[in-house]
Amino acid sequence: MDLASAFPPFGLRVTCGDLELRLPDDAELLRLADVAVAGIHPPDRKPFLFPWNVGEPDEVRRGLLQYHWASRGKVSPEAWALELGVFREGEPIGVQSVGAAGFPLTRSAGTGSWLGLAHHGQGIGKRMRLMALHLLFEGFGAADARTEAFDDNPESNGVTRALGYAPNGVVRQERQGEVAMENRYRLTREAWTGRPDAHRLDVTLEGVAPVRAMLKMDPEP
Repeated sequence: MDLASAFPPFGLRVTCGDLELRLPDDAELLRLADVAVAGIHPPDRKPFLFPWNVGEPDEVRRGLLQYHWASRGKVSPEAWALELGVFREGEPIGVQSVGAAGFPLTRSAGTGSWLGLAHHGQGIGKRMRLMALHLLFEGFGAADARTEAFDDNPESNGVTRALGYAPNGVVRQERQGEVAMENRYRLTREAWTGRPDAHRLDVTLEGVAPVRAMLKMDPEP
């Protein structure tokens, strides 16, 4: 038995041109950790609640490995987070996560992401989000998708608004010892279905059916 047969998320593939989303293996996680160590955002920015990417390189690498290992171990129908590596022509450049709790009933999921600083400003962030949304709506049958970004992260807010998400509230968060305003957004299936042609990318999905079965996304017969 291969790994994808034993744990179906390893067989999941979302492909669009030179980009691919999939679970990284352990060797690829090490390469992904090097991307994080090289930098995800300018030093004056704080895009995360917890500064997991700040510290000594070995600490950042260990933290990333432990987080991904823990996420794999918690995948279940009740709650899941698929931390999909973003690969460009086979090289890991970031992470695009999709996750939910109670998805078989709510059909509501969320996304999050990070991208190596060297790959910013090339339209990759927008494209990988569209790929994740394609997986959620077309692959998993989501009813809506949620995301959030701090008010001082104009790039993330800009991508989200450009893709047709509606504002879904503002929350005061404690972020690294200070108060930060977090914008929340929601994209409905109706908005996804009515998206403009520019957002209708040529996306290929592989390995969806076994993941749907594992996470009990399909109704009982």
